[in-house]
Amino acid sequence: MLNEGVFFDTMRQGLWVAVSISIPILTVALVTGLVIGLFQALTSIQEMTLTFVPKLAAIVIVFWLSMGFMTQSLVSFFDGHIIPLIVGGS
Repeated sequence: MLNEGVFFDTMRQGLWVAVSISIPILTVALVTGLVIGLFQALTSIQEMTLTFVPKLAAIVIVFWLSMGFMTQSLVSFFDGHIIPLIVGGS
């Protein structure tokens, strides 16, 4: 049976992996949104698709470029932490 310390440590590490995986996509979405917002403010263009389409394209590109990093991070977390807990070694 697992104690609370192992449970909370595993949850903390899992949340850290989730944050580190999401940082590239969230950063690109933020920067793209700021650039497009600045462009809209400077040109007075208030088109909704102008914010959505470029941001979506940037997110898809960064997701495609960082898939290897994301997959490697998740696999190493599961191999190093989750699988040993399931097998029984803590």
